[in-house]
Amino acid sequence: MNDAPALILLPGLASDDALWADIPQRLAAAGRPPAAITRVHFGHDTLPAMAEALLAAHAGPLLLAGTSMGGMVAMHAALRAPRRVAALALLGTSARADTPELIRLRTEACALFAAGRMDEVLRANVPFAFHPDHAADAGLVDAYLAMIGRAGAPALIRQNRAVMARPDLRPELPRLRCRTLVMVGEADALTPPEHAQEIAAAVRGAEFVSVPGAGHMLTMEQPAAVAQLLLDWLLELPPAAGPMR
Repeated sequence: MNDAPALILLPGLASDDALWADIPQRLAAAGRPPAAITRVHFGHDTLPAMAEALLAAHAGPLLLAGTSMGGMVAMHAALRAPRRVAALALLGTSARADTPELIRLRTEACALFAAGRMDEVLRANVPFAFHPDHAADAGLVDAYLAMIGRAGAPALIRQNRAVMARPDLRPELPRLRCRTLVMVGEADALTPPEHAQEIAAAVRGAEFVSVPGAGHMLTMEQPAAVAQLLLDWLLELPPAAGPMR
């Protein structure tokens, strides 16, 4: 029986496989293919419920790589099942709870989504989602808008509400004992680098990396660099990929 941990990729809010660009193919070519790109964020109303669904859907030890909301779900899963999560890669994410201002902005956005103005809101969000060098890249922006469009307004509303309701996980982070890579785009305006830095500082032995030329959508903006960082993380894990002692 093969007890090797399975690599699971977790997309962010209202995102699907397209968020990971060609990263799965790059990892597979290097001999470390992902076992799945899971979409547990669809069909569940809270981050803890998404984490439970993730753990139920994939048996055995896991290597979790999550971007944005996917990283939040990965942290919840690792805290709930520390003996099963052998390593974490957290990309463009935050352990903080939403501020009152962010809750207000998300609430207003949800009202616009419900009123059929999703495209308007998403286009206004592009400068915050991408590095300034990429915000005018029509192909990249169109791929982003198409991906969120596939999720649809109901999923956007439900998942924004889940993110708004999330707890502050920072006090819990020192309990994590798995090997952790924390990655962020250098120009991430949605989950700024200081959010990633505080995660890395709180998790013993965690590695922090800032990705040049990337904003919040770092997997789409710099897939080659992200794939190499993930591959380095995977290759540095011990054979059993167990928790650090």
